[in-house]
Amino acid sequence: MTALQQVLSVRPVAQKDFAKWCEFWAKYQEFYKVDVGMQTTQLTWARFFDSSEPVYCAVASIGEQIYGFVHFVFHRSTWGRNDFCYLEDLYVCPSVRGQMIGKQLIEYVQGQAREKNCDRLYWHTQETNHTAQRLYDWIAEKPGVIEYRMPLDAVHAHT
Repeated sequence: MTALQQVLSVRPVAQKDFAKWCEFWAKYQEFYKVDVGMQTTQLTWARFFDSSEPVYCAVASIGEQIYGFVHFVFHRSTWGRNDFCYLEDLYVCPSVRGQMIGKQLIEYVQGQAREKNCDRLYWHTQETNHTAQRLYDWIAEKPGVIEYRMPLDAVHAHT
């Protein structure tokens, strides 16, 4: 275990974390070549602090310094009696990658899913994200599911 791992903690995000989270959120979107826009970013941030929302964020930190985040969502499923937990986004600062911070963030979500008695914890990644897949292949199983998406806005609708 590295010195960084020994003092690092994973905790729920706090309002004071907005600037660093926003910086990392922008880098995460850049990696995936998307831009969700400021309106969605602000709405997402607000959801983390709304007790009626099933959307959560945790950060990996040492004191006030944040090194990464994880977003996760609890939802119903027709495949289980209890909720499923979807790990939606995971980001670790490039300067500390390879030090198992991503693993600690995933394990935090795993603990939250166990606390809520979820039937499943799952996530997706891009086929080309080989770095992340090395971690994921080590700690989880790959069920062979292929995702399809269909646009819902009128501009892309097929007639």
